[in-house]
Amino acid sequence: MIANHPEREQIRLENVLFALGNPLRLDIVRTLAERGEQACGTLRKDVAKSTMTHHWRVLRDSGVIWQRPQGRENLISLRQEDLNARFPGLLDTLLRVMQAE
Repeated sequence: MIANHPEREQIRLENVLFALGNPLRLDIVRTLAERGEQACGTLRKDVAKSTMTHHWRVLRDSGVIWQRPQGRENLISLRQEDLNARFPGLLDTLLRVMQAE
């Protein structure tokens, strides 16, 4: 079971900004925005599983991603609707800036 998904109203800006302040996590968010839901194992195979587990937890606990079990995999998706409801334009602006760089 996967826990620690904050409710929409519990998502705090400082936690989201902290989670997005890491280049690897920022790349994960960009990939999820482009491709939609992905299996954990398909994202960043070049990074150790234990390291990715840490990054999934930070993103999940901050409210940036949903993580759900599907068979033997965990699927990851971006909480785009929740983030847009809490912080209108934040995610779109971030993705636009990342694309321009």
